[in-house]
Amino acid sequence: MKATVSRLQANWVYGGALAGLGLLVLTPLLTVAWPLGERLVWLVLPVYMLHQLEEHDGDRFRHFVNATIGGGREALSVRDVFVINVFGVWGVMVVTLWLMRDLASGWGLIGIYLVLVNAVLHLVQALVMRRANPGLWTALVLFLPLGCWGLAELAPSATLSVHAVSLAAVVALHGAIVVNVRRRLAHV
Repeated sequence: MKATVSRLQANWVYGGALAGLGLLVLTPLLTVAWPLGERLVWLVLPVYMLHQLEEHDGDRFRHFVNATIGGGREALSVRDVFVINVFGVWGVMVVTLWLMRDLASGWGLIGIYLVLVNAVLHLVQALVMRRANPGLWTALVLFLPLGCWGLAELAPSATLSVHAVSLAAVVALHGAIVVNVRRRLAHV
């Protein structure tokens, strides 16, 4: 069982990319009656899965972070990357879709802010480091247009508190990753 979990943690991105393609193909069937803003939120999950392939194929992102931020030390483990992406992205998107469909469409902003914040972080890191980073191109080509369009569609109908909570949740998620990296580096 331990070997199976290790393989799953090491290879999650490939199943995710295939699932993302499947979800994209099913999108017209599953979301046909949804308002445009909600369909855009739905697309966050499969688009994110494709972004994750660019970012994590060959363990690229973890190696990048460990080399640049960790200075060769393990700032992110294979398990960390798995938990962040499967629970922190896929899980968050599942909860977001339930909230959006059961409570109010404005809760879809969690997914929209998830792609927008991620895209901005990729861009800022590339500008500061003056080099590309794993995931930069799909963040710019897919996340920015999808996020801006989704924001334009959902923002008018969402309350200020929904905006604030949605953005705060996404910032807290990214903050938790930073705290985890700092904690790991302090103990390495």
